[in-house]
Amino acid sequence: MSPVEVPNSPHSTSTDLLALHTLRCIGFVGLARVSEATGLPAHDVESELLDLAASGLVTHVRGDFGGWGLTEAGRAVDAQRISDELDAADARSAVAKAFEDFLVLNPELLDLCTAWQMRSVDGAMAVNDHTDAAYDSRVLDRFTDFDMRADAVCAALSAELLRFGRYRPRLTGALTRARSGALEYLADDIGSYHAIWFQLHEDLLVTLGIPRH
Repeated sequence: MSPVEVPNSPHSTSTDLLALHTLRCIGFVGLARVSEATGLPAHDVESELLDLAASGLVTHVRGDFGGWGLTEAGRAVDAQRISDELDAADARSAVAKAFEDFLVLNPELLDLCTAWQMRSVDGAMAVNDHTDAAYDSRVLDRFTDFDMRADAVCAALSAELLRFGRYRPRLTGALTRARSGALEYLADDIGSYHAIWFQLHEDLLVTLGIPRH
């Protein structure tokens, strides 16, 4: 059941749809990653996933390399429910505008990730081994500046649909960890800034019914 709505407040998403849609955006993953991405306790997520599995919308594979994923029926149901949610919130035009702003920023984020992973050494591009602290510091500063501008996109989205609010703390957390020395949290870890940004991109495409090319 969806939470009670307050007039003029951002539209809330039911927990079952949040679990379903998160799998649509991040793919085949374990319970811990679904919990982290939704911001819901693991036991609540597992309960929703079990119900969704009973309905034939998700599937579960056991074992060390197992996890949860959508069925084709689950993808179709998610697409319809997410579209209905967008229309119920009367948020389609606002989300579309935020997506336009996202697309302006997206190439810059990709360039930053490349700058983090590669750098010029003696006139040739080489893998960044992170031994040049001054270089890394400059790129980190550029990420921080980018993040400040990305905040406007996140704020615009979360003002329309509450589920978009989960991206802001996740992006902030990844950048904070990178600046604290866990360098993989910029572009190389499954919980990295780049990975979360990619999930937001996928979420916007699915929400607006735009195929990824």
